[in-house]
Amino acid sequence: MTGVRARAGPADDRPGAPVDEPRAKTPAPKVSDLDRRFMDAAIRIGRRHLGLTRPNPSVGAIVVRQGPDGPEVVGRGTTSRGGRPHAERNALAEAGERARGATLYVTLEPCSQHGKPTPGCSEAILEAGIARVVTAQEDPDSRVAGRGHAMLRAAGVEVVVGVGAAEAERGLANHFTRMRRGRPRILLKLAVSADGMVGRRREGRVPITGEEARAFAQVMRSELDAVMVGIGTALLDDPSLTVRLPGMEAASPTRIVIDSRARLPLASRLARTAREVPVYLVATEAAPRARVEALREAGVEVLVVPTAPDGHVDLVKALTTLSWKGVPSVLVEGGSELAASLLAQDLVDDLAVFRSAVRVETDGVPAPAALARIETGADDRYLPVDRRRVGADRLTLYRRDGR
Repeated sequence: MTGVRARAGPADDRPGAPVDEPRAKTPAPKVSDLDRRFMDAAIRIGRRHLGLTRPNPSVGAIVVRQGPDGPEVVGRGTTSRGGRPHAERNALAEAGERARGATLYVTLEPCSQHGKPTPGCSEAILEAGIARVVTAQEDPDSRVAGRGHAMLRAAGVEVVVGVGAAEAERGLANHFTRMRRGRPRILLKLAVSADGMVGRRREGRVPITGEEARAFAQVMRSELDAVMVGIGTALLDDPSLTVRLPGMEAASPTRIVIDSRARLPLASRLARTAREVPVYLVATEAAPRARVEALREAGVEVLVVPTAPDGHVDLVKALTTLSWKGVPSVLVEGGSELAASLLAQDLVDDLAVFRSAVRVETDGVPAPAALARIETGADDRYLPVDRRRVGADRLTLYRRDGR
């Protein structure tokens, strides 16, 4: 079954067991079409809070019991905004006593941490009397990593792992990248003109895409945990980097500026609103101490990382530091140098390219050279996974192979 990790078996499966002794085989748990349908529903529920559950992943859970007329959903849960309570607890709370003897479908292995103010979800599942747990994926977080499943099995709960594994991992990709690679998952967004430009030198915003594409980009911004720009973009555009769609302002992500010398003006929109929506500024040791302290007093959280050989921010160290801060995903919106550096250092996981019929012409800033190799297929690490029209523009989504 996809996604099932091999584990130690019975005593005669130990290394050194007699080879002529028959080995007892544990029958594979039965997986029905209903299991797959309910897991699909749990995956859809888990997407509801994408970008809102930091530092935890947005997980979906469904409690199903057998009713007089067939299976009946008695509880649904998504990881709460801010990361707690977890999806399992929310679903069990909705189900109440109806959870006893039921099946829990959850997109990620239930946590098993002890010694916390709130016990792990595996303990809550046992207390609720759940008889069967179906999960899509084992949690790669070393604090869990099979312990939740083992606790449930040891208590006599039937555990099935791997149902809907691939689809669930796509929805949990931010969490999996952070746990496996020690950095946030990076989605790079580029708006490219018909003449291959992403902007115009020494100018602020240049409208390359239409209104529909800009609204689509706002939705993308709302679904990720942070949005990042380089200091050049911050100085030229003075962006707010919040979600501007009516009714979605609360979904604004953390703002990040890569700024080696802490040049972000105190009068900028980002600095002035840092106490309302968090701002991380990533600088190096070369940043003047007075500038760093002034930004911190304004509410900007300044993260100091090593300097790369080219004199700029060490992007690997920057992303590692952001991961330590609990940032699972980052949408990179500008500028061209930052985009080129991320691609050159193999730090981009997903790429969203909006192609426009607009021409920039005079003093244009070319798209990163690596983009041509991706779009022509010469760089076969990136595979196109979606192509669509967004208003007058064309959007192609690329995913790095194997992610």
